[in-house]
Amino acid sequence: MASRDKKIQPDWWSKTLAGVLLGLTFSFALVGCFAWYGPGGITADSKVQFNMWITPAIWLPIMSFVYLFNNGKQAWMYLGGANVLAYAALFLLR
Repeated sequence: MASRDKKIQPDWWSKTLAGVLLGLTFSFALVGCFAWYGPGGITADSKVQFNMWITPAIWLPIMSFVYLFNNGKQAWMYLGGANVLAYAALFLLR
């Protein structure tokens, strides 16, 4: 079967759920790292508002790129690993 005849993989539901759940938690971890270690630290003025608005700007590209994984299991594994690393950095450096 030629590569152009390859059907769309049926695991787009698992990729979508990985992007929604793990992508959101990953964006929270990245924003948390910025909140604690970015300019001014956690107590900087108006940083709360910036963090609130930057979260979807990080999450939506993750949601878009999750469909580039070969299958849903790979999306869950890579995003899960990224979450573990991001939260470990957040909690260990604090």
